[in-house]
Amino acid sequence: MRLIGLILALSLFLTPLAAEGQQAEKIARIGYLGGNPLNPQLHEAFLQGLRDLGYVEGRNLVIEYRSPEGKFERLPALAAELVALKVDVIVATGTPHTLAVKQATKTIPIVFTALADPVTSGLVTGLARPGGNVTGVSFLAPELVGKRLEQLKQAVPGVRRVAVLWQPGDVPERTAKDMLKEAEVAARALGAGSIR
Repeated sequence: MRLIGLILALSLFLTPLAAEGQQAEKIARIGYLGGNPLNPQLHEAFLQGLRDLGYVEGRNLVIEYRSPEGKFERLPALAAELVALKVDVIVATGTPHTLAVKQATKTIPIVFTALADPVTSGLVTGLARPGGNVTGVSFLAPELVGKRLEQLKQAVPGVRRVAVLWQPGDVPERTAKDMLKEAEVAARALGAGSIR
């Protein structure tokens, strides 16, 4: 599901290039700032999604891959390098990666992949209307907690108690508090009592 969202977001930025390509095929350039090594299955799905849109690496698509190789202090320089290459769009795979790219450019479109909370991290102003040049897929935003509880209630109508477990420090403290608050509000609205 996350990959589908990423491909859809990328298609928004690459579609104008396809129209130009009908006159004289332009080479689309994607900057990719992420971890190394790339997950082979996700990488192949990413490339297949691009092929489905008519973009084939080596034919009408160049992907500039960059990785900090575990040295996050390298992120600003790597982001600046991608910006200097004048890529059409930059894909960033983590919050630190995306923050570095956002600092490096206000004009090149940035697509992040499955971040925990892009709102709290300051990447976007909201999920419905991200604003600026940054968009992507979020999997753990406080705004989604109520919907998840609603789906649980639909799947298991008799549910009366729900427990929430999380690893301290896994998401920003504010995000964790907001998620717990949203869960409690949704639980009361659904008649499931309180969250423990």
